[in-house]
This record gives sequence, structure tokens and C-alpha cells, in this order.
Amino acid sequence: MAVNTDPRLQNAIIYSIYVRNHTKEGTFRAILPDLDRIRDLGTDIVWFLPIHPIGVEGKKGSLGCPYANRDYRTVNPAYGTMEDFKQLVDEIHARGMRCMIDVVYNHTSPDSTLFAEHPDFFYRGKDGRPGNKMGDWSDVIDLDYTNRALWDYQIESLQFWAGIVDGFRCDVASFVPLAFWKAARKAVAAVNPGCIWLAESVHRSFGCLARHRGIYSCLDYDLYEAFDMEYEYDIREAFDKYLQGKIALSHYLDLLDFQEAIYPANYNKLRFLENHDQMRICSYVKDEKALRNYTAMLYFLKGATLLYAGQEFENDHLPSLFEKDPIDTKTGRDLTPLLKTLAGIKQQLGTHDYFRSEADDESDIAVMQRSGDRGHFVGVFSLKASSAEIAVPAPDGTYEDLLGGGSVKVENGKTLCSGEPIIFRSPEIA
Repeated sequence: MAVNTDPRLQNAIIYSIYVRNHTKEGTFRAILPDLDRIRDLGTDIVWFLPIHPIGVEGKKGSLGCPYANRDYRTVNPAYGTMEDFKQLVDEIHARGMRCMIDVVYNHTSPDSTLFAEHPDFFYRGKDGRPGNKMGDWSDVIDLDYTNRALWDYQIESLQFWAGIVDGFRCDVASFVPLAFWKAARKAVAAVNPGCIWLAESVHRSFGCLARHRGIYSCLDYDLYEAFDMEYEYDIREAFDKYLQGKIALSHYLDLLDFQEAIYPANYNKLRFLENHDQMRICSYVKDEKALRNYTAMLYFLKGATLLYAGQEFENDHLPSLFEKDPIDTKTGRDLTPLLKTLAGIKQQLGTHDYFRSEADDESDIAVMQRSGDRGHFVGVFSLKASSAEIAVPAPDGTYEDLLGGGSVKVENGKTLCSGEPIIFRSPEIA
């Protein structure tokens, strides 16, 4: 873990926006009227998917993928001007939030400015032609970090943006040498000492496959040397299998507990139910009560919380990265009241605290506890919205349900779960 990581990031709420699809207009300016609503969700950090120009050569769909970056140092003219973006960042700051942008440093589009100016910065296949190591990313070509001049260029770009924004979400950070990220963090700190670094680590199976093929893929544990936060892709495949009914809940929760054993004490995983690369949670979870349980569990987990724009409106359609595909804000469903309550609870939780979970596989109920300098908290989450009497790690007594405002009675070490999520504070069992 980076030694200067702000521990408060463990309880941060990050709201992810794809400019093209956030509004009908798809511009920086069109986001401005929505900032108050975003702030009121409890958002601490607004993260923008790549805002740079998109390559045309080999593009996917009619508009191309934002991760096929054409120019690191400008903004996509379809979104507006640099001044438009700076105004948007200023307005985010004025509301007490911070701003993070996506940086794609593993690859560029084939027609990028960087390739035109520095073709020596790029990986070449056995045929001597630029390409990518994984083979199936047809709209990008990989960078070659054995060229130290590339390091200078990329760090200069990061320093430029660090003068405008507050942090970086680093795309497929695992595929870029850790030594580069450590050097970049040190250099950027001279411009913005509080810069936030979020690593998109890769799925466990993907990283293993890459290493098997002789492709560099940094281990999740080692990424903490340079990054403040990283994705929870080390256990995401298990979560997806649970959603699909392929494994028991206890299997997934065991992996959550395993993270406590293998990562630094102040580790911070980015927790999410969905993101721009994953299916919407509502495509799996159709029951409204079950959805409230999943959402409450998300906020209770140890680590920063990610909301992907549209999640609050229970969108079940994942917007296309390659086409104009605005999120639906008129679903008639809105999780905002719950999200606001959960944001308040999350701020009560400690940092560097102890986390433990147990599963009742028969009823699909997760029981979790967090214990630290701010007290002992218990969460009960019925992921199939089933009712059951369930054992909880709390002394017998009556406690306030922080979610519903009612009471939680613990008797003989058990409480009655009605199918609604429960979070309460209690003394810790000795």
C-alpha cells in the first residue's frame, strides 16, 4: 500500500460517468445540472470514463470505444472543449466532491497522435507490426514500456492532468510495469500531493492466463505499492458464479474473508455490483427487496463503493461503449433514498477495521461484521429476500436498525430477518 494513502478513501463513494451516455446531449456542459443530485447521493468522487479523443482506425461500433485513446493531452471534441471540462471540474469541487479521470496507459488507438509521433514507443509482434499482446482487442495497439522515453511522455501527461483533476483510474493497470506506476506516483506528487490512484486490476483468470503466455501482469498484492485502491476482480468471478446460481454464498464470502488475510492491513478494494464492463445487477436480481439487500451489502463491505450511473434508477441494460446509448432516468424506480441512508452509515464505519462474514446457505443470508475504532457494526443481508432466524455476532439485547429506524432484537444469539436488510451497532462479543 502506498505509504501516503488517505485512510478515509476506504469509506469513499465513487460515482462513475460515461460522458457520451450520461445525458441525451452527451457533453460536459450537459452534466452540470446533474451535479447536485449526484452529490446528494453521498458521492465523494466523480470518475469520468476516458474523456480523450477516440481513434477511428479499427473502431468498434459507429462511434468507437473510449478506451481506444487517440490523444492523451486533449479532450474529445464531441464532449466539448478543455475549458468546458475545467468548468465541470470546478463545479464538482464547489460541491465538495473530487474528480478522477480514466487514463489508458497500456495501449492507444492505431491512429493515435503518439503512434504518429513516436512509433518506437509501441510493441511489435513477431511480424514487426504494431499490435496487442492479447490478440482480441482489435481497435488498439500496445505500448512498449522498455522504452524509457515513453515513461517521460506518460508522466508528463499525468502531471498535466494532475493540475486539473484529483486522481486517476488506471485502465488495466496490471499490464503496465509496477516500476512505471511507482515512478509516476512520485512525479505526480510534486504537482498534486493528494492525488488518488485507483488500479483496474484484472480478473484472476485473465491475469493467470497472461502470465502463462509470458505477458506481464502484476499481482494484486504488489499493486498496492503504487495504488491507493484497486478493483476486487480477484474475487469477482466467484460473485458472478453466485449470481448465476453456480456456487453457494459461503464460497463467495470465504473469499472476502481471505482478502483480510492476504492484503496489507490498510488495503482498499473498490466494491461494486456493476460497472461499465460488467452486467447490470438488475439483469440478475429482479426482486426489489433482494436488490435492496445487495445494495446494502455493497455499502457495508470494507472498501470504497462504486456506483455506475444509472444504477440508482435500477437500469437493467448495460449501455454500449461503442454507440450513443443514454442511461434511462425514467424507469419509475429510484434507489436514491436507500443510497442516501447507506452513505450516512458508511461514514460511521471505521477504517483499517476488522471484517468478518458468515453465510447461511440454506436461506442465502449473509451476516457480516466490522469492528474498529468507531465501534462494532453488524449487517444482515437476505440476498433472496427470504425470512429466517439467523445467528448474529452481537450480545443479546435490543438495538437500533440504522437502515429502517426500527429495532433489532437479539435473543439467544439470534435475530429474526424479515427479508429486509439490517445494519446495527452493538457491543462486540468478547
